[in-house]
Amino acid sequence: MDVLKFGFKYWKRNLPLSILAKLLSLLALSADLTLPLISAMFINCCLKSDSIDESSPLYFLVDGRFGEIHSMQLFLSLAGIFLGLLLTKLGLVYIRNLINQHLGLNLESDLRYATFDKLMQLDSETVSKYNTGELLTTINSDTIMFKELFCRIIPNTFDSIFVLTASIVILANINISLLWIPLILTPVFAIALLRFRKKAKQNFMNIRSSNAKMSLTVSENVSAVRLIRAFTNEEVEKKKFDETNDALKDAYLKQVRLSARFEAAFSIIRQVAYIGSIAVSAVLVMQGKLLIGYLVSATEYVNRIMNYVTLINNTIFQMQQQLVSGQKMKKFMDTESRIPDGRDEVPASEGIDISIRNASMVLDERQMLTDINVEIPMGKHIGIVGGTGSGKSLLLESLIRIHDMTSGSIELNGHDIREYTLESLRDKFSYVFQDVFLFSNTIDSNIAFPHPTIADEKIKEAAYHAQAAGFIKRLEDGYDTIVGERGFGLSGGQKQRISIARALLKNSPVLVLDDSTSALDVSTERKLLKSIKENYPDKTLIISAHRMSSVADCDEILYLQDGRITERGTFDELIKLNGHFAAIWHSQQALQKDIVDENVKIGAEDHG
Repeated sequence: MDVLKFGFKYWKRNLPLSILAKLLSLLALSADLTLPLISAMFINCCLKSDSIDESSPLYFLVDGRFGEIHSMQLFLSLAGIFLGLLLTKLGLVYIRNLINQHLGLNLESDLRYATFDKLMQLDSETVSKYNTGELLTTINSDTIMFKELFCRIIPNTFDSIFVLTASIVILANINISLLWIPLILTPVFAIALLRFRKKAKQNFMNIRSSNAKMSLTVSENVSAVRLIRAFTNEEVEKKKFDETNDALKDAYLKQVRLSARFEAAFSIIRQVAYIGSIAVSAVLVMQGKLLIGYLVSATEYVNRIMNYVTLINNTIFQMQQQLVSGQKMKKFMDTESRIPDGRDEVPASEGIDISIRNASMVLDERQMLTDINVEIPMGKHIGIVGGTGSGKSLLLESLIRIHDMTSGSIELNGHDIREYTLESLRDKFSYVFQDVFLFSNTIDSNIAFPHPTIADEKIKEAAYHAQAAGFIKRLEDGYDTIVGERGFGLSGGQKQRISIARALLKNSPVLVLDDSTSALDVSTERKLLKSIKENYPDKTLIISAHRMSSVADCDEILYLQDGRITERGTFDELIKLNGHFAAIWHSQQALQKDIVDENVKIGAEDHG
């Protein structure tokens, strides 16, 4: 029931049109239910006997106004009425199906919008608990499957109940004895359904799980294709894919076998009902209790009863798959983000002063940051350095609330950032992640991602300041070059410069470079940082790096170790302190000197 309530929340906007579709369906079914009675009239009044059943609801058709019994006029009149009802039924069904398909697509789109929007709202840690295959299945396959429940399964159930009720009333009106066959066989249907339904639900869960694993396997192999080839691991991945593919095939085959048994069982029951209804009707005709025309119509109504009982059974059988998809979607939509949205907007006119006060973070029961205190007034340049796992990225990501501090606070202009909406907060930061992501699009589209309609001149200006213009111009298609998925086809340094150009184009007050120049050579990095400082002098700049030269010109440098600030000060102050920062600086400088000396030596030998 909770799953149905969840789905109805998105279906209710389609309710007026769905009611219209249901009215059209009831009219079509009414026309269809009248056809067997017209057939009985043909036999009783045009072809066979002179008897007329005055209790029939269609008696007015043969009372003389449309022609005398056995006359061609009555035959043509009944044929015209039969054809008119048949065409009316077909026309109404056609319109109803169009409406239902339109409603189904509406619901599918709404569900896809909702699940994707939910994905965008969830924090990174929560999203990471889902694998890619599971997310793709939820947002795509489950939306398609779940909409079937509302645009096909539930409407079919209502239609079936209406036809069953009407057919039973008509049969009872013809002769109450005709109801014995349906009454005897219906419990058999119910018992068979209960046996199959539980197995079907488990099968559909296995199918969905196998589909998710297949999506994950394909997605990982597409993303890691270069790594797989580099390690010549194609056969291993092919074997993994084959196993996943076979598991998916086996899950479907298991369901096919169950469906086949299901169909076979209910086909047998339907045939028994058909033969039984003919036998009962024949006995009643021989006893003079039933006109011969009603033998045909009674058989038709018994068939309808059994067919629609079967349809209900099939519907309940198939519904298990829709309910599994609905339960997965509901569970995903009910997932609470660990980063709740604030209510206030960050004032647009104010500068951005950042204060981190006594901030600590525990992540997965591990102490990641401890007692961080930093003041970053507008326009200040801050460098953050430290070893791998020291907490640099976590500290920077907490500024835009990818993670929240578990104690202490981060403030913007004296207000806790948790008071602000995520959108308005993140709009104040241009963030370049260390894991560069480029879309499968042109270079200029990737740079223009924050402002898709911005002028080309602005795109080229940002690329120039990011030291990317040079290599872009050397590409055959320049800014129109299509980069592969995730930036395949570009070097690490080229991807980093494009991502920095993208951040510069966003033009937010605070620019964050999270180890995003690591793939650049020292010379290019110096030119890039110098260009940023000269062309964006008012921006607050926060740089995280492993290379100490990257932060040498910053106003203040923080050295993190095990999530704590162990050293801080200007470059000169940290060198004089002769601590970890100075030791790493000297080590890196010596290594750089050795590389330069070696290159000079090789050059001299080549020249000699």
